[in-house]
Amino acid sequence: MKTLIIIPTYNEKDNLRPLIGEIFRYAPATNVLIVDDHSPDGTGELADELAKEDTRVHVLHRPGKLGLGTAYITGFKYALEHGYDAAFEMDADFSHDPRYLPDFLRLIEEADLVIGSRYITGGATPNWPFLRRLISGGGNIFARTVLGLPVRDCTAGYRCYRREVLESIDLDSIRSRGYAFQVELVYRVWRQGFRIVETPIVFVDRRVGQSKMSKAIVLEGFLFVLRTRFGRKPQLPSPVRREAVLVGETVGKEGPERVPETSH
Repeated sequence: MKTLIIIPTYNEKDNLRPLIGEIFRYAPATNVLIVDDHSPDGTGELADELAKEDTRVHVLHRPGKLGLGTAYITGFKYALEHGYDAAFEMDADFSHDPRYLPDFLRLIEEADLVIGSRYITGGATPNWPFLRRLISGGGNIFARTVLGLPVRDCTAGYRCYRREVLESIDLDSIRSRGYAFQVELVYRVWRQGFRIVETPIVFVDRRVGQSKMSKAIVLEGFLFVLRTRFGRKPQLPSPVRREAVLVGETVGKEGPERVPETSH
C-alpha cells in the first residue's frame, strides 16, 4: 500500500530529524508529510531541509498555529489528492514510537482504521503522572459509555486510516480539535460500519519540549461527547458494513467471533 504519515509540528525542531530517521528505519517504503504551523523555533526550515535530502519527505507550511485537527484535515486532503492508500496520524514528540509502524502496516491491509491503544492488553502509559492518567482514562470511559463506542482508546492520536474511510467523511464539516477531534473521527468511522482494529502501544511522554495539552482541549472533548449524544445527530452517509474489532473480537451481524490479539 502507498502510505503517508502526517506529522503536525509546532516548535518541534529538536525532535524532527531523529523522528524522521526512526520512521524510515521501521517503514522505509512510506512517505512523510510535515504540516508546520509557522513554528518560531525553525521547525519549518528544518522540514524543508529534510525534504531536500529525502524525496520521501514532503512539507506544507501554514501561516500560524491553527490547531491539531485542522493540520490532520489538511494532511488527509493531501493524501487523497496524491493517491495514497492509507494515511497515519502521528505526533512529532516521540510519544508515538515508530517501532510500532510495522504492526500498523500489517493490520491496515485488512482493517479500515487501526488505532494504537494504550488501554488494551500490552498497552501502557509508564511515565504519566496520576492526574494525566485520571483525565485520559476517565475521558475514554466517559466517551465510550455515553456514545456507545466499542473502542477502548477513542482519544488515541496514533492511527492509520484507509483511503476509503477518508473519502467517506466530509472533512470540511469537522470542527473539533485535540481529544474531541480524535473522538469525532472514530465515532464517524464506527457509525459508518467500517472495521476498526486496536493494537497495543506503550505511550511514553514527550522527550523534548512542552506538552500542548490544555484545559480548553479537555473541555472541548467533554462538550463534544455531550452534544453528540444529546444534541442533533450529525448527518452521516449510509453504513458501509457494520463490523468492528475491539480488543480481540470481531463484532458483526452474526455476533462475536474470536480473532487473534496483536502482540509485540
